[in-house]
Amino acid sequence: MTEKNYNQIAKDVINAVGGEKNIKQVLHCATRLRFNFNDNQVDIEKVKAVPGVMGVMKVGDQLQVIIGTDVEKVFDEVAKELNLDNKNKDQYFVDENLDNQKEKLSLKSIGSKILDGLSGTMGPVIPAIVACAFFKLLVAVLGPDMLKVISPDSNIYTVLNFVGDAGFYFFPVIVGYTAAKKFKVTPVLGILMGAILIHPTLIQIVTEGRAFDVFGIPMYLSNYSSTILPAILSVWVMSYVERFFNKYIPQAIRSVFAPAFTLMVMVPISLCFLAPAGAFAGDYVVNGLLSLHNYIGFLGIAVIAALYPILVMTGMHMVLIITLFQVFATQGFDAFAAPALCYASFSVMGVGIGAFFRLKNKQEKSLAASYAITALIAGTSEPTLYGLCTKYKKPFYGLLAGGFVGGLYGGITQVISATLVPSSSVTAVFAFLGATNANFINGVIASIISLVVAAVITYLFGFDKDEPAIQG
Repeated sequence: MTEKNYNQIAKDVINAVGGEKNIKQVLHCATRLRFNFNDNQVDIEKVKAVPGVMGVMKVGDQLQVIIGTDVEKVFDEVAKELNLDNKNKDQYFVDENLDNQKEKLSLKSIGSKILDGLSGTMGPVIPAIVACAFFKLLVAVLGPDMLKVISPDSNIYTVLNFVGDAGFYFFPVIVGYTAAKKFKVTPVLGILMGAILIHPTLIQIVTEGRAFDVFGIPMYLSNYSSTILPAILSVWVMSYVERFFNKYIPQAIRSVFAPAFTLMVMVPISLCFLAPAGAFAGDYVVNGLLSLHNYIGFLGIAVIAALYPILVMTGMHMVLIITLFQVFATQGFDAFAAPALCYASFSVMGVGIGAFFRLKNKQEKSLAASYAITALIAGTSEPTLYGLCTKYKKPFYGLLAGGFVGGLYGGITQVISATLVPSSSVTAVFAFLGATNANFINGVIASIISLVVAAVITYLFGFDKDEPAIQG
């Protein structure tokens, strides 16, 4: 988008909501403009029709207009049009998480908070996993399984291998840090909690299988290296313990005694209760996913590939991502959900491409092209999901069909993700490297099938015949 586009979007949105006189307050978050009105009678469909608007949500008395990552630039133009004092921009920014604080306690709100906690913890972990996955990818491509450039006995092979494994082995330490940031715990305490879970002495106790207790409380023997949930649960509870001591310990001695007392309380709670519970839950989910593959096989892969974008829209995808991290840490590959996620990503790309060729309106065509490019290069699906699928509805047909058909082919040919590549761009196909050449070829074919089917179905059936945007 150009500056002119931002200004035009701002003007069109202001007009669509009833003009300057109807706007009581306008704020923005990371992706949305948030309006409160003097008169709440606003034509939502008119707002949705504004080029550049990905979607609209009504939350209480507030109308949230989804713009995407360019929202701050659009807001700047809105501020100019409304003559707002935008020198201190922070006064107009609102944290999206604040919406959840107003929710009443219910199963839905609890589920939302759990997903938010998992997403906020695991999202920042991905760069480390991407880096480690790159080293594992080099091992797969250059090693004896493919190009045979480096020998398993060579130093370079050893370095690439242990660096690639480090991210998985030290998961509790990495997650301890990101969980601490999410739950507002002193970061080094989160790191320390994760380190305690994989200390060599603890691992030796577990390996020897000898009975052990912590301050008289019997400890369940379990190896927590490569685990995720034990550290998340421990740091989450630690957030309350640390706040308690920070509140009641005098400031003069707080810096010494608050961390020590926090750790003193957390060590038995974590080692005897939370970490075993987290490990059990993680194993249960992983084994459940592996068992599901055994029961429904390739058909399950097709279903996950079709529905994964829907999980992204609801936030449920983080549960699957966490499970995949655990599966790879456990067995080193995945033949079920991981390939399906790749096919789903290519299906999103196909929807953008199909819409680009079908749309005639220059503005909408340009947006569809940007959505497709964003999905192809950056692996970001939200612009396509909100800017095309939820806006026009019928592109969902292409989205579901592409993932399903690609998943069928990949499942029938028994494609596996031999390398964890947490990417949803075109580079996702690198996940199929590290097994046989046939595995890689079939994985690429399945991905292309997803893209082509999604594009064709979107082109043919993705829009109503009387949709203005497809008229010449």
